[in-house]
Amino acid sequence: MNSKFPRLFLILLGLIFILNVIQSALTPLIFDEAYYWHYAQNLSWGYFDHPPLVALMVKLSGFLFEGELGVRFVSCLLSTGMFAIIWMSIDHPKKRDYVPHFFVLLFSMALLNAYGFFTLPDTPLLFFTAFFLYTYKRFLEQNNWLWGLFLGITMAGLMYSKYHAALVIFFVLFSNIKLVTNKYAWLGVLVALFCYTPHFIWLFENDFVTIKYHLFDRPNDPYNFTKYTLGFFVNLIAVFGLTFPWVYQSLFKTKSTDRLTKALLFLTYGIILFFFVSSFNRRIQTQWIIVITVPLAILTFKQIIANAKIRKWIYITGIINGVLILYLRVGLIYEPISPIYYETHGNKEWISGIQEKIGDMPVVFENSYRNAPMYAFYSGVPTFSLNNFMYRRNQYSIDNSESTLQHQKVLYVSKRATGADMELPKGDGKMYYGQFIDNFESYRKLKTLVEEPISLNTEKEQTFRVYNPYDENISLDKIKFNIAYLNPTKDVVDRFALKAIPAESQTKQLISKDTVAFKFKFPKPNMDNATYFRIGISENDLLYGINGTNTKFE
Repeated sequence: MNSKFPRLFLILLGLIFILNVIQSALTPLIFDEAYYWHYAQNLSWGYFDHPPLVALMVKLSGFLFEGELGVRFVSCLLSTGMFAIIWMSIDHPKKRDYVPHFFVLLFSMALLNAYGFFTLPDTPLLFFTAFFLYTYKRFLEQNNWLWGLFLGITMAGLMYSKYHAALVIFFVLFSNIKLVTNKYAWLGVLVALFCYTPHFIWLFENDFVTIKYHLFDRPNDPYNFTKYTLGFFVNLIAVFGLTFPWVYQSLFKTKSTDRLTKALLFLTYGIILFFFVSSFNRRIQTQWIIVITVPLAILTFKQIIANAKIRKWIYITGIINGVLILYLRVGLIYEPISPIYYETHGNKEWISGIQEKIGDMPVVFENSYRNAPMYAFYSGVPTFSLNNFMYRRNQYSIDNSESTLQHQKVLYVSKRATGADMELPKGDGKMYYGQFIDNFESYRKLKTLVEEPISLNTEKEQTFRVYNPYDENISLDKIKFNIAYLNPTKDVVDRFALKAIPAESQTKQLISKDTVAFKFKFPKPNMDNATYFRIGISENDLLYGINGTNTKFE
């Protein structure tokens, strides 16, 4: 151990680990973490938005600790491991002389800092990116079945972290095209596919819901240069903060002298180019490009050792970055010094205030996969996000949380004041309203299915089917339909009540585990560019749900 890790390295690494553990225990959850905590209440091989590794991390943390640390402890371990693996990936005889510079460089990267204690899918993504690159390095040095096996395991770890990890695998392997004839590389691919098979099966059993959502159902705004492409370049700077000129200078100065360096360059330039092209179609979020921090940490540290000017300026700007980051980290815990109202602030107090009024009554949140799990985490009572046509589907659309609240008295929380029994102001200035429902009953898993090409410009009757996945029959008296018209970017623009009658007139209910056909005619939309439509269902006069997929007109 000591031959690979100098004593100073281990001391600094230990201090960072302790800092992250303390931060984890004292910082209230952010909304995404609460959502992944909700994942972890029912472990599965997949979830609506992401692969399952983030949920497993939460579950393992919960076995060891309670509260926020019971969500984040594994993240602390993985981020510490990532630092160590990046260090081991650097071959340079003088690297032990620059241990402080190494830590200044990595600690100065804001998102690497954040993922050192927040539990998000990017945390294992960064760990397995580093582990994959180290494994690939050893694979190049010792081309045998053992490192081929590890290559496959790390590729599976990447893909269980986040779907766009496929880019990491692709660009690294593409940098060495001769691997197509390497039997041990193929062993790695087969091992990865074998390890990933349970998730493939989950996707198949769940009608590829995750893939459909990310590729087809997500709304996307019209192209905006400032928001999309210019925003992408801003993100490239924001990832590194004040050190960005010297980090990118290090990238430009690096030459492809060996296969590992070539892989690091392919990965960095490949990710940047891929998301640059993507920026002409959608807004690129900062965390999507976070994986470039791992190869750039390796390349930049080598330049720190070799180039005195880069070493000087990385050290100075990195320390400034680090101090600012530490200040912001304290602000996550202690709101008075924070320059902004962040999502770690105020949630515990808001939830406590609601619970003082209603006790342990279950709560249904309208259109909020953020507030629902946050409330459940801090209150310990069942919650549900009732998603309607003004929102999007999420994990609450496919798991069993709906069933836990059926036929109970609930507080229904929304941003609509109509019919409200109480006001629920939040510290961020947003106003919510609560309404009591004595006998809550929802059927958000009903599916509307359109199975034939549809033309809007027709007077003919059209047909759709409704599938009832529940174990009970549902009376048609409890439901009604609407139709939403969407523009080319999949934003709902027009919506109308839809008069639909059963194809068989004697039908009075939706039979359990069966489908019923309905006939209808399209209401004429007010919009000129109706490109998609979606049929929704309202049960017991709740707002219409998202029961169908976005179907494109012929």
